[in-house]
Amino acid sequence: MFSFFKKKKEDSVKVEENQEQEAYADPVEIEDQEKIASEEIIEKTQNIEKEEPKEEKKGFFSRALEKTFASIKTVVPQKQEKITFDDIEELLIEADVEYEIIEKAMNGLPSEITRKQLRHRLVMLFEHAPKVDLSSLPKPFVRLIIGVNGAGKTTTIAKLANISKKNGKSVILGAGDTFRAAAIEQLSTWASKLDVPIIKTKQGHDASAVAYDTISAAIARDIDNAIIDTAGRLQTQTNLNNELKKIVKVCEKAMLGAPHQKLMILDGTQGNTAIAQARAFNEMVGIDGIIVTKLDGTAKGGALFSISNQLELPIFYVGVGEKQDDLIEFSPDDFVDSLLDEIYTPEK
Repeated sequence: MFSFFKKKKEDSVKVEENQEQEAYADPVEIEDQEKIASEEIIEKTQNIEKEEPKEEKKGFFSRALEKTFASIKTVVPQKQEKITFDDIEELLIEADVEYEIIEKAMNGLPSEITRKQLRHRLVMLFEHAPKVDLSSLPKPFVRLIIGVNGAGKTTTIAKLANISKKNGKSVILGAGDTFRAAAIEQLSTWASKLDVPIIKTKQGHDASAVAYDTISAAIARDIDNAIIDTAGRLQTQTNLNNELKKIVKVCEKAMLGAPHQKLMILDGTQGNTAIAQARAFNEMVGIDGIIVTKLDGTAKGGALFSISNQLELPIFYVGVGEKQDDLIEFSPDDFVDSLLDEIYTPEK
């Protein structure tokens, strides 16, 4: 089987019943909320070129982390050359880094910590994620998008398709969340907006058939990338588990080695509570990487440390806004530097 990843160690992770309920018990009205949000996003995207920027565009990470910056500045309001151990600990807590991770990062550091010392420790928190080799991709390159309802799956798929097109690659979408009519409609709207083909069916039809047809169409049309949506909630976790496993098996039948990536979409506003969702989905089908959405809408940016370190999965992208271009590749170095720029004076 085609694989870009080092074999991850098998780990049986038990998820508390209340966490499972939190992860999957999405209210029915989410469908309407997502549909309205999708229409608003598309309208904003269509009009964005007509709007004059009010200020110089900030760096993506700086803009995405504004609320996190505001939170940590309550602890360290002025930039300093050295910051006390206690203040660093407190500001990491404010940024929603789990205390277990904080202890790991700060073990053995002095009472006053320099930027260089802290930077080394924070970047190391991402070192357990497996390395990914994207130098030689199959064609089509098949990605299965997984996540709970409301996390931003549909919009993220559109952003991934937009990135492919900007890189000169062709792309086809598969509307595999057949459990919700709203999900099919939203993805169809985005496909029309981005001018990319889509394979879809009616609500309630076989999702695995959509996956098979999407890959088959990509092969027949010589398309570079196939991005397939999946359901985030069925009546029970068992049903969801069975459907996702079936989709993965059918993808393999359509193309040897497919899906080549199974990407989990996590809502950044949920902070560390999103880890329980990722663990549950990882048990079901095995996740290859994470995309964190809505990072600009939360003060919990520090949860990225916990997500990567505890799940031992790479974070591929972060969503930093509502526009179709607001999805950027995640860089641990850029992420850590953006945080440290807010609390430390420039190095001499």
